[in-house]
Amino acid sequence: MSHLQVAVLRGGPSEEYQISMRTGSAVLQALAESGYQVKDIIITRQGEWLEHGFSRSPENALQAVDVVFIALHGAYGEDGEVQKIIQRLGIPFTGSRSFASARAFNKTLTKKTLLDHGVLMPAHREVSREDDEDVVTIASGIVDSFGPEYIIKPVASGSSIGVELVRAGQSLEVALNQALERYERVLVEEFIRGKEATSATLENFRNQQVYVFPTVEIVTPRDTQFFTTEAKYDGETVEICPSRFSYGERGRIAEVSALVHEVLDLSQYSRSDFIVSDKGIYFLEVNTLPGLTAESLYPKAAASVGLDLKQLIAHLVETATC
Repeated sequence: MSHLQVAVLRGGPSEEYQISMRTGSAVLQALAESGYQVKDIIITRQGEWLEHGFSRSPENALQAVDVVFIALHGAYGEDGEVQKIIQRLGIPFTGSRSFASARAFNKTLTKKTLLDHGVLMPAHREVSREDDEDVVTIASGIVDSFGPEYIIKPVASGSSIGVELVRAGQSLEVALNQALERYERVLVEEFIRGKEATSATLENFRNQQVYVFPTVEIVTPRDTQFFTTEAKYDGETVEICPSRFSYGERGRIAEVSALVHEVLDLSQYSRSDFIVSDKGIYFLEVNTLPGLTAESLYPKAAASVGLDLKQLIAHLVETATC
């Protein structure tokens, strides 16, 4: 029986509320089964902190807590905001620090940070509602620069929420206008055809500062062009770990995954997504708080080397820092 009291934060004011609730539920169960004392703290869609259904300030909710397990996804959880609060209180917590979280959550800043480190990435451009150029001009410039197919995604979001594929012959201008109605800033990326992969890292595991788990190969249904939100959770996608990629491909994915973790100054764990194509291995984005549900990729990668979810959660709790 552990003497540590662990507060699990789940929910949150983002589009990933339900996913976070499921991650938090899995974490709570794993902690309870391992003998930790747990506090279930739900953050509502409006940003209110609830303990046993009663509203609490963060300071009161986290009183006498030894470690905070952040099971939030999306805005407030992965963008560094909740980390600011916990860092101010001086309580150890899981995941990356506030600044590193904010930078990694912003896909444009992530790409800018990695530009000088030899990481292959799709051609891309950020577009915002405040751009001086009109959308017609912007779309025309993107078409001239790279194409003919594009991925449009929110600059700051996860779980493939809000991601759209613009196929050849479709109007990029129309797609951009629709995306900007929903999000203030979006990223337009060159669509790379290839096989999807993800690579998970864990710090201070098996005598390595940054341990990289075997690559997971993601095989989506034939009628799905990319790893959509639905494909992540409908059970139809096949996830193969260890993957069937070549030795060289697996090695490069692991190398870049560790590099991204280190260059972005991430802490404890992360999961990087890739496309393996005939033109090379493209880094797409990094997740600083990967999902930990039964369907999630990170636990599957860990399980491939004999680390089950309870052991993983305990490792994160025991190595958490302020």
